[in-house]
Amino acid sequence: MEKYSPKIDAYIEKSQDFAKPILHYIRETVHECCPDAEEAIKWSFPHFLYKGKNLCAMASFKQHCTFGFWLEKEMKTMQEMTLDIEKNSMFSLGKITKVEDLPSKPQLKKAIQEAMELTDMGVTMKKAAPSKTEMEVPEYFQDALLANGKAWNVFEKASPSFRKEYITWITEAKTEATRNKRMEQALEWIAEGKGRNWKYERK
Repeated sequence: MEKYSPKIDAYIEKSQDFAKPILHYIRETVHECCPDAEEAIKWSFPHFLYKGKNLCAMASFKQHCTFGFWLEKEMKTMQEMTLDIEKNSMFSLGKITKVEDLPSKPQLKKAIQEAMELTDMGVTMKKAAPSKTEMEVPEYFQDALLANGKAWNVFEKASPSFRKEYITWITEAKTEATRNKRMEQALEWIAEGKGRNWKYERK
């Protein structure tokens, strides 16, 4: 992984014009506060890693950008900053349409610093304890679901059989490329409330 990845350059370049200054600002603020941060594209959007762990991530869409921290639930700074914001999974700072929509730079730096400290302490994202009757969700799949607000909300409330069909399909993939392709398709279907075999279900 690289501190400045060409893949992130390309992601920003392909983003809408309004999004580019926002993404550049977030990127520079993260590196300014965390010189050891490395960049990577995971689940199709930019991540910043610290000591090999997910620190924070950003994404751009047609009409807004998003930014959030993986350990947000453990972060006092984020709880204070997001009291009045409509949250969407890990992208906890809401819909960002201009740099001014972000918290101030001192606030952002404080949050990044806290996320780094928690990572140094070995704190990890809390995961729900698996039920005895349910198949455990692999960490990589749960991380992908958490990064997709709609899919996570549906999956979290779905029946054990609904969840099991997707978990089995993904874990039985023979290669990482196949697994990632299935996972991407699964996120799309789950977000739409569709079961793994929705094409064959009786209308």
